[in-house]
Amino acid sequence: MKLNIYQIDAFADRVFSGNPAAVCVLENWLDDTTMQQIAAENNLAETAFLVKKEEGYAIRWFTPSIEVVLCGHATLASAFVLFNYYGVTADKIIFYSQNRGALSVEKGKNGLLTLDFPVDSIVEAQPLNTLNEAIGKAPIQTFKGKTDYLLIYESQRDIENIRPNFHMLAKANVRGVIVSAKGIKVDFVSRFFAPGSGIDEDPVTGSAHTTLTPYWAKQLGKTKLSAKQLSQRGGDLFCEDLGERIKISGRAVPYLIGEIEI
Repeated sequence: MKLNIYQIDAFADRVFSGNPAAVCVLENWLDDTTMQQIAAENNLAETAFLVKKEEGYAIRWFTPSIEVVLCGHATLASAFVLFNYYGVTADKIIFYSQNRGALSVEKGKNGLLTLDFPVDSIVEAQPLNTLNEAIGKAPIQTFKGKTDYLLIYESQRDIENIRPNFHMLAKANVRGVIVSAKGIKVDFVSRFFAPGSGIDEDPVTGSAHTTLTPYWAKQLGKTKLSAKQLSQRGGDLFCEDLGERIKISGRAVPYLIGEIEI
């Protein structure tokens, strides 16, 4: 069986930046083992698989080691593929996820794509000594979302200087850890670590911004915010807090178009 595959750099305006995702548009679902093996072979933060529905597309996301419940950058990459290579002429695509309901991506001007995702509700939590030890620096506040921890620090420099112990962090019972602080040239900055999910550091994490946006909207007293993820590749995002929903905008560029045989 041959399948088309697209590798797209999401939240990027040039190749070799943002977060790379693989996208496979299927006629019917493959079995879970095969999709996981494809994702492991791709060895990217996420591989998205899509199947056409009457209205929109069903979507699933896999890291090299597990299936995840939500992924922003691979959804953005999927929309880019559908808009540019599958003849979608509408300005909005609806994606149907198994655990987060309907998601959409809207095409705007100048190549901007906007995700519409549900907000992640967070609660303040007691500091976790093992987590702080793995990150290497204690935060000023700790929050817990549906799947991730959010650690708040005093400055952008703190975020830049964090060097986690990934072996120790992988043993923590969390999908991922977001570290964040107020930005110097943008409203807020962040990084995202998820070694327990097969990703030491994710280059740009759309889903993390469903957690970050409502926090920083409240802290800064504004609903529209600029953000930067301070990974080695880096990524720029534009976020809007709508209450129960979050809009996350960015650009995408193609890196690879090919064919896999299984």
